[in-house]
Amino acid sequence: MAQLQITTSLLGIGLAVFILYLLRRDHLHLVHGLFWIGVAACAAILGLWPGVTDLLARTFGFAYPPALALLLGMLLLIIKALHADIQSTQLKRELKRLNQRIAMIEVQSEPMNARSDTAMFTESHD
Repeated sequence: MAQLQITTSLLGIGLAVFILYLLRRDHLHLVHGLFWIGVAACAAILGLWPGVTDLLARTFGFAYPPALALLLGMLLLIIKALHADIQSTQLKRELKRLNQRIAMIEVQSEPMNARSDTAMFTESHD
C-alpha cells in the first residue's frame, strides 16, 4: 500500500508542477490554473493520507470508499464541462456582437470611402 501512496502523491505533485509550468508560460489562464492546482493538491493529500478517503466515505455513508472518490471525480468533471460550455457560449455571443459592430462600422464608412475614391479619381484626371 505504501507504493500506491507514493505513486499517487508523486502524480499529484507532478501535476501541480506541470500546472505551474503552464501558468508560468502563459498557456493556461490563472483561474483555470488555480482550479487544477486544487485538484492536484487533493490528489497529493489523498495519496499521502488515504485514510481521509475512508473517513469521508464513512461520514457520508458509503460502504465502498473508492465509490466516493469516483463520484467526486465525475462530479468535478461535470462541473468543469458545464463551466467550459458557459464560457464558450459567452465567447460566441461576444464574437457575434463584435462582428455586428464591425459590419455596422463598415456600412457607415462606405459613403466616406466612396467620396474619397471619387475625389481621388477626379484629381487624377485633372
